[in-house]
Amino acid sequence: MIKTVAAIVVNGAAPFEFGTVCEAFGLDRSDDGVPKFDFRAVTPDPGEVSTTMGFSLLIDHDLSFADEADVVVMTATPHGFWGSMDQRVLDVLRRAAERGAWVMSVCSGAFSLAEAGILDGRRATTHWRYADLLAERYPRIDVDPDVLYVQDGRILTSAGTAAGIDACLHLLRQEIGAELTNLIARRMVVAPHRGGGQAQFILGPLAESRDMSLSRTIDWALGSLHREMTVDDLAAHAHMSPRTFARRFKADHGATPAAWLARQRVMQAQRLLERTDWGLDRIAADCGLGSAAVLRQNFARILGMTPTAYRERFAGPARSNMAVAA
Repeated sequence: MIKTVAAIVVNGAAPFEFGTVCEAFGLDRSDDGVPKFDFRAVTPDPGEVSTTMGFSLLIDHDLSFADEADVVVMTATPHGFWGSMDQRVLDVLRRAAERGAWVMSVCSGAFSLAEAGILDGRRATTHWRYADLLAERYPRIDVDPDVLYVQDGRILTSAGTAAGIDACLHLLRQEIGAELTNLIARRMVVAPHRGGGQAQFILGPLAESRDMSLSRTIDWALGSLHREMTVDDLAAHAHMSPRTFARRFKADHGATPAAWLARQRVMQAQRLLERTDWGLDRIAADCGLGSAAVLRQNFARILGMTPTAYRERFAGPARSNMAVAA
């Protein structure tokens, strides 16, 4: 489990993007049972760091802490540093990647990761406005401009603004589990999960994709995960044709109804694996996945691990020694 997090800040910092990292990792939520991280903002030369908003940040720590941190976050990098980032920052990023730490960028911070060479041969993203330039400057990177965030090994890149929150929560789910990450999201008053593959922006009028009947259907689906449920069932509940429902649903959620439903079932299974000592067949039935075999298939596809491995890692202390039905 991660214990230390360093956020690298340079002159021309974007306050909101920096703030998302502070909010995710820097607040003490131990009263909710969430681990407290040793979080520090770092910069090459401690002192005042300018921002894009006309005020300065006072950063007390130099980069040495980043050489020990479990997570190193490169916050948004101003245009003037693209291709000419301080060599000390690039060296810290390279060393972090080499020692297997989590290395993450928010928005244009991907340009610093790219300049450091740690994105070569990897898939990555950044704000859609800058994606073409990133791909042009660094042709060895597989740049995806249409997603919120990308994880490639222990390298995590995110798109602009609020996508940084999604990427932070994605990382936290892997380190502290879904239940505690949901508590953090609740305190932040944000959605607990937006898949990395969700589109960065939606083309089309908002009124078309914000039909209140979809909200009612979403609530109904989340309360009915234990039932067999098809996309046609969801469309019927929303009083729409399956084609219209699928189009409006994807506009709202950036995923097909089937993909969204599968992810919600897995998220429910994650919570039950953390909270209960139920066997896998019972959990699969409660989540509408039918059997332990189907549960395993969905876990492998969506999370890249088995339900048993997930439980061993994230079950609460009272359940850490329980027998788990494989």
